[in-house]
Amino acid sequence: MIRFLNVQQINARFERELKNSFSDFLKVGTCVLGAQVAKFENNFAAYCGTEYCVGVASGLDAITLIFKGYINLGKLCEGDEVLVPANTYIASVLAIINAGLKPVFIDVSQGNFNVTSKNIAPHITKQTKAILLVHLYGELIDVLPINELAKANNLLVVEDAAQAHGAFSNKNKKAGSLVNAAAFSFYPSKNLGALGDGGAITTNDKQLFEKVQELRNYGSTSKYINVVKGVNSRLDELQAAFLTIKLKELDNDNAKRRMIAMYYLSHIKNNKVILPKYSGREDHVFHLFVIQTKYRDELKLYLEENNIETVIHYPIPPHKQEALKEYATVKLPVTEQLHEEVLSLPISPIQTIEETQTIIDCINSF
Repeated sequence: MIRFLNVQQINARFERELKNSFSDFLKVGTCVLGAQVAKFENNFAAYCGTEYCVGVASGLDAITLIFKGYINLGKLCEGDEVLVPANTYIASVLAIINAGLKPVFIDVSQGNFNVTSKNIAPHITKQTKAILLVHLYGELIDVLPINELAKANNLLVVEDAAQAHGAFSNKNKKAGSLVNAAAFSFYPSKNLGALGDGGAITTNDKQLFEKVQELRNYGSTSKYINVVKGVNSRLDELQAAFLTIKLKELDNDNAKRRMIAMYYLSHIKNNKVILPKYSGREDHVFHLFVIQTKYRDELKLYLEENNIETVIHYPIPPHKQEALKEYATVKLPVTEQLHEEVLSLPISPIQTIEETQTIIDCINSF
């Protein structure tokens, strides 16, 4: 069986360092907001090219706390509208709602997984106060024209970079440093994955940085001094130590993912399958390699029968989920079609060319 993602084997490469790190953690005895969190925050800020980083409990919390931070700073008000791609995981939308804001769904264009400035512009109204960009599947959105659009309309821009760790823009800037603030997830399956949950916020905005630091820790500036209504959302000290170890290999791992993606793109030959567009640049880190086909369910079953595991990202768009039934009447035809046709193939830094060729042969014979 070729598994979709073998997290155990990915982490096995770091086993000795992880065990040593755990041993050090036991000796020190600091479990919450200690030296390891501070070290990772500094390292990850430097890696992304930002002044500041705040470690939090999850990617969902990272987005939510950015928006709550802006509300506390008076840059947003509860009920303000935030434009968000419809083609995303539900976490992007839940974060907006959990912060007390209103999501406005933006459909993508045919042939694209991500939104563009042309998708966004017609939806800007007097109620629009922010844009949440999602670098879906690890591919950076073209941020420059969106930033210009936002500046002209006095809008905040936030990155959901949960799938784009290490992606470079054509301006040689990394995901996490492209807009006002960015949110990352370190869920174990991510390109930079912890051994549990975790997330982070990156920004060059000192005021936001300080406010999010308060919010993640019960709204406190120091022990038992609470200045705002906060939450408990702190990156775990042990996970921070693990992430520091794995961060060193992130660029190499992303390069391996791009190599596999290029091999797929040059060898899959089946007119029933639409391959993703890729320029060959480092603006895509292929968290996922997603194909489209009108025969999605049949192909998935065929691959499964040939011992190849695939996953659908995502079978139901957020606005069609029972949890968001108030948006069920919204019409987003391209997004809805994508969710009927997308299929994610195995891709990871430990996947071999032999395994990749087996998958290709199977797809080509479908």
